[in-house]
Amino acid sequence: MTILSGPDCTTMTEVRAGVDALDRELVALLARRFAYMDAAARIKPERGHVRDEARKTQVIENVRAEAAKLGVPEAVVADLWEGLVEASIAYELAAFDRR
Repeated sequence: MTILSGPDCTTMTEVRAGVDALDRELVALLARRFAYMDAAARIKPERGHVRDEARKTQVIENVRAEAAKLGVPEAVVADLWEGLVEASIAYELAAFDRR
């Protein structure tokens, strides 16, 4: 099945196929992001360096700006990234502890 862009969809089957395809791409991107968390856990010299509130703020501000640029709800994106960053910190802590 050909995946159509959102504006080109005329049926819910097309919409669902597009969402499912995009979800697969997002999971693949998350796998790449978590690989960076593995690298950070390997590189950081101390467990206490895993949580970096200044960096967390910067990351969320960056995605807010990108959301605004693309015309998607900034607050929704910021909330999603809050959860993503916290999950990434937890993942990185676990990776650090496995060293």
